[in-house]
Amino acid sequence: MAGPGMQQIQGLGLQQVLAPQLQQSLQILQAPTLELRNIVQQELQTNPVLEEEPNTYETEERSADEADFQEEFEKLAKLDEEWRDYMAQNVNYSARSQEDEERRQFFLDSIANQETLQQHLLEQLNTAETGRRQRKAAEQIIGNIDDYGFLSAQLDEIVNQSDVSLEELTDALHLVQSLHPVGVAAQDLRDCLLIQLRRLGKAGSIEYQIVDQYLEELGRKRYPDIARRLGVSVDQVQKAANLISTLDPKPGQIFSPEPNSYVLPDVLVEKVGDEYVVSLTGDQIPHLRINKTYRDLMAQSRNGAEVRDYIREKIRSGKFLIKSIHQRQQTILNIASEIVKRQKDFLDFGTAFLKPMTMVQIAEAVGVHETTVSRAISGKYIATPQGVLDMKFFFTPGYQTSDGISLSNTSVKEAIGDLVRNENARMPLSDKEIVEILSERGIPIARRTVAKYRAELNILPSNLRKQF
Repeated sequence: MAGPGMQQIQGLGLQQVLAPQLQQSLQILQAPTLELRNIVQQELQTNPVLEEEPNTYETEERSADEADFQEEFEKLAKLDEEWRDYMAQNVNYSARSQEDEERRQFFLDSIANQETLQQHLLEQLNTAETGRRQRKAAEQIIGNIDDYGFLSAQLDEIVNQSDVSLEELTDALHLVQSLHPVGVAAQDLRDCLLIQLRRLGKAGSIEYQIVDQYLEELGRKRYPDIARRLGVSVDQVQKAANLISTLDPKPGQIFSPEPNSYVLPDVLVEKVGDEYVVSLTGDQIPHLRINKTYRDLMAQSRNGAEVRDYIREKIRSGKFLIKSIHQRQQTILNIASEIVKRQKDFLDFGTAFLKPMTMVQIAEAVGVHETTVSRAISGKYIATPQGVLDMKFFFTPGYQTSDGISLSNTSVKEAIGDLVRNENARMPLSDKEIVEILSERGIPIARRTVAKYRAELNILPSNLRKQF
């Protein structure tokens, strides 16, 4: 009988063996499709017994020359220790084949270079009639413009960092402000809007006076106060505000657009007849198998123990990877199928019919732990008749109506959004009035919750939504 010391050693050894496997299994479960594809490709390159199953049913002709295989295995056995040392020192190692490198470089070379705001301004400056000193001062101005198109430094600061005078910089600033995009090189929002109004021929107009003198009041929609101070009607202020709202508060932003983000759905939901069919989009994940030749060589007695141990370890590692991928796919499919089963109304009619659902409920139905559900849906997307959605979208608490119907938080937000979209712009609904309307529909909700959901929907308070 083993003593406590032996049990501790055995336990430590078991932990050391299982921990890497457990980490790999969790990594595979949590990885989105494209990330998993990279993991599999890396394993294919570092584990010689793994191979990708062909997409066709062609019969493969294998060489029977065992001497060649024997020589290959002896080389691999010698290299194994070097591989382990290299991988230990390079945790983030990601080998690429020559073909992968060429494909990656082609992709990078194919990306069109986005013209920057500074490049755009310098090109215009090249065509302008300027002297050497003025051009140099203008370049100093352009070099201090941020991505939104605003001058990020005061003129006196630029003077201290260059050999141009304040007068030269002021002249150059007016020159740069005359370039495209309109409103560029402004020192603040007021200056930016005034530049645009002057270019529209609106200097001295009601719009110009409002921006120049009452920009803060405009932001708070205090139209009656502005009208009284300017001696005009509220309707005139409303019309002026409408025109001001068409101006660009960040003129340089068009040259730094948000990068396009693409997602590859892991699950596909299609309606066939009256039922929804759930399937996985696993085409991006290579199908793996253990190379039969390596298993045959394991049985050959003439192979040394070192070679057999090496191959045995690689086969064990490969089988565990294949099993982990299979378990991942099956877990995601089971979870997605249960989601679809519970959310048919949403798939048919949209967000207003989304039912509240928790990970605990799905975990119990699928027969896994709640944390497994959390990992399985992390970063995964599902393509549905209602669009491509993050799988986390379906997990939301909700409310029980007076009729006993369950509504998700998302459905309640949708109801609030509909109320605001259809309200009278001259008499917008207050949070209290929204609470009363929802209560009449049998949805119990607190006023602070309405305010919270309204903020999440980027809906302004009623006093700022009012149109005069």
